[in-house]
Amino acid sequence: MDMFESLFSTSCGLNEQIARQIFDIIPERGPVIVIIDKQSHCWPSDSERFAELSISESFLKEICAKIDDGTEPVMTQINDCSIVAAQLATESTNCGYMIIALPKYSPESTLINIDLIEILLNQIGLIAKLVEKNNLLYELQMKNCPGSPTYVQGDVALN
Repeated sequence: MDMFESLFSTSCGLNEQIARQIFDIIPERGPVIVIIDKQSHCWPSDSERFAELSISESFLKEICAKIDDGTEPVMTQINDCSIVAAQLATESTNCGYMIIALPKYSPESTLINIDLIEILLNQIGLIAKLVEKNNLLYELQMKNCPGSPTYVQGDVALN
């Protein structure tokens, strides 16, 4: 079994890879993290808890539209859940959006903890950048492996 297969699979999109790395470290009753790509595909860290929040697709689209208009981070409230959202991007890829849902948080408690929430948003962005760089390095390594069609030795490409 190749332990890097799922991380480097060509069928696996960057957002899904990012989600896997992030969701593995979220505490069981911690925030619900949602990654949404530009085509509105959604990856929640905990599908069951996310469903319990009853956040509609139209509500998510509104948040994403606010981010696209330059408002970042977006902070809002739905029922008894605070929502903080921001753009998810690397140096070369606009991955979409990251949303942190904080069940049972009031707007006041969210504002009190906004510095910690922004650190979490920045860490998610950093993970995205590292996953993308790791993918690029892996791709470069595979192109330069002996036996691959583009193996380069010195200035001569060998087949």
